[in-house]
Amino acid sequence: MVVVHEDAHLLVLDKPSGLLAVPGRGPDRADCLSARAQQRWPDALIVHRLDQATSGLIVLARGIDVQRCLSAAFAERRVHKRYEALVHGQMVLPAVPDGDATQATSPDIADDDDRASEWALIDLPLIVDWPRRPRSKVDPLLGKPSRTRWRPLAYDAATHTTRVALEPITGRSHQLRVHLLAQGHPIVGDALYDAPDQAPRLMLHACTLALRHPVTDAPLRFASAVPF
Repeated sequence: MVVVHEDAHLLVLDKPSGLLAVPGRGPDRADCLSARAQQRWPDALIVHRLDQATSGLIVLARGIDVQRCLSAAFAERRVHKRYEALVHGQMVLPAVPDGDATQATSPDIADDDDRASEWALIDLPLIVDWPRRPRSKVDPLLGKPSRTRWRPLAYDAATHTTRVALEPITGRSHQLRVHLLAQGHPIVGDALYDAPDQAPRLMLHACTLALRHPVTDAPLRFASAVPF
């Protein structure tokens, strides 16, 4: 893991693909980002998670009070998160935007290119697929509301793949992976939800994280270069 930011109240780390965010079941899954962080910062506490296969930015609190404050910011959608993914097929914006795709984010930490007309919305309720967990699935009747903003960045005709920017408005388990699969554009390297495609990893990276500092209230923005 790479240290992106460190102060007396919070940490921002860049997690590599393949590393758990928190311990899994069994001694062979004890190595994880939170355990590594606590070796260096004993007061480090997890606030949110990334899938093991997903790389990118993750914030940890230093102390229980800051953890509560940051957890509330995530729950109230006051944290701006952006991902980048490589998906199978050519993904293009619809002719008419899919409704209101505006994220509930403080305007002083939102991006300059945050124009709703340049984004589309995936609005599909999700639920854990218990017989096949840890998978999730779309369920119109029992699923929890789940919304993802997306826009295409580049199409590669040689590989028939599209690079897309993604912003989860809600934070359901495997939300980005399942929403893209439901559009017919599974993420490259997603062996859990799609047939193996020989990719070396899941092509999903948390590249931007913006929030207000939990103690000083200063706007913070962090970026991580996409490694694929």
